[in-house]
Amino acid sequence: MYLHIGNDMILRKREILGIFDLDNTSQSLQTRRFLSKAEQAGEVVNAAGEELPKSFVLCVRDGRQTVYLSQLNASTLYRRGELLGVET
Repeated sequence: MYLHIGNDMILRKREILGIFDLDNTSQSLQTRRFLSKAEQAGEVVNAAGEELPKSFVLCVRDGRQTVYLSQLNASTLYRRGELLGVET
C-alpha cells in the first residue's frame, strides 16, 4: 500500500516511521537539529513544491532514512495512513 503526500509523491506504507507536524515539532531544538543534519546529508526531499511545508514524513528504506516535506497537514496524512493501515 502507498500513501500520497502531495505533488504526485507517494510513499510505501511499510517504509514510514512517522508523520510529524512541522509547526509543533520544529519548536524542539532536537527536531531542528535532526532536520538540519538530514538536510546537510542530502536526506530531505521537498514534496511540498512551491508551497510552505506543513508536515514531514520520516521513512527508512534499505537502512537509509529520508525526510519528506509535505504541504499537507500531518492530520490529513495521518487519516490517509489510517485508511491504509499505516501505524503512526
